[in-house]
Amino acid sequence: MRLNGSWKIKESLEKYKNHWMKVREDKIIQPDGKDGIVGVIELRDGVSILALDDDGYVYLIKQFRYILSRKSIEVMGGGIDDDEDPLNAAKRELKEEAGIIADEWVFMEKFHPFTAAIKSSNTMYLARKLKFTEASPEGTEQIKILKVKFEDALKMVMGGEITQGPSCVIILKTSEYLKNINKVF
Repeated sequence: MRLNGSWKIKESLEKYKNHWMKVREDKIIQPDGKDGIVGVIELRDGVSILALDDDGYVYLIKQFRYILSRKSIEVMGGGIDDDEDPLNAAKRELKEEAGIIADEWVFMEKFHPFTAAIKSSNTMYLARKLKFTEASPEGTEQIKILKVKFEDALKMVMGGEITQGPSCVIILKTSEYLKNINKVF
C-alpha cells in the first residue's frame, strides 16, 4: 500500500493509454477510513505562449477544436516532448504554430488546470522581441493567426470570447505583469 498525503492507495489500474493521455483507477482508503475509488486522467504536460510585440499587439490562434465542435481563440501552445524542457517546447510551438521566434522570454506561471481529476501542468511564457518566419503547423492544426491589441485580447477574455483556461490565465497574468513594469499599450 502506498501513501498519497493522507490517502492510502491499495491498487492502481491503467484503463486506457495513448500518446497524449493515460486513464487510471486507484482503489483507495480515504482520509476518513472508508474505501473508495479515484479516477485519474494524466495528460502530457504542456506550454502556453502569449506573443506580444513592441506595439502592444498579441498573436492568437483561431482553430477548430474537435472536442468543442467549434472554433476556439487561444494563445499558442502544445505538449512538452519527453526529451524537452518547457522553454524549448514553448520556442518550438511558437515557431511551428505561428512562425514566430522570440528573443525575450518571461516565465509567467506553472498552472495546474484541473486539480480534482486531471494530472497535468501547463507552463506559461510571455514571448517578446518577435521575429517572423514561416509557420509549420501539424496536420491536425488548421490555424488562423489573429493579431489584436493586448487590451482587446483582455476584453475577449472578460467577455467570454476566449474561454480556453490557459489562454485566459496567461492573458490576465500578463495584464498584471505589464502594470507592474509600468508598460501600458
